[in-house]
Amino acid sequence: MLSSMVKEHQAKQAQNRELQEKRRLEATVATTKFANALVDSLNKGVGQAYVNQKKLDTETKILHANVMQLTKQTNLWLKLINDFNQAVKEIGDVENWSRSIEADMRTISSALEYVYKSNKVYFYTRTHTHTHTHRQTDTHSHTQIHIYS
Repeated sequence: MLSSMVKEHQAKQAQNRELQEKRRLEATVATTKFANALVDSLNKGVGQAYVNQKKLDTETKILHANVMQLTKQTNLWLKLINDFNQAVKEIGDVENWSRSIEADMRTISSALEYVYKSNKVYFYTRTHTHTHTHRQTDTHSHTQIHIYS
C-alpha cells in the first residue's frame, strides 16, 4: 500500500510537472506573441512618426522657399510704391512750380496790360492835342498804334 501510494504520488507529481511545463511553454509562447505584437505596434507608430517627420521636413522646406519668394516680391512692391510716392511728390513739386510760374505770368500780364492801357491813354490824349499824328494799324491785333513825329 505504501508503495502504491508512493507510485501514485510520483505519477501525480509527473503529471503536475508536465502540466506546469505545458503551461510554462504556453505562457512563453503567449508572452513572445504579445511582445512581438507590442514591438510591431510600437514600430508602426515609430514608422508613422518617421514618415510624418519627413513630410514635415519637406513641407517646411517648401514653406521656407515660399516665404523667401514672398519676401522678395514684397520688397519689389515696396520699392515700386516708394518710387511711385517719389514720382507723386515730384509731380506735386512740378504743380507748385507751375502755379508759381502761372502767378508770375499773370503778374507780368497785368503789368503789361496796365502799361498798355496807360500808354493808350497817354497816346490818346497826345493824339488829340497834337496835329502831326500818324496812325498805324497793327495787322496782328487790330489795335491802333500812334506814332508822334
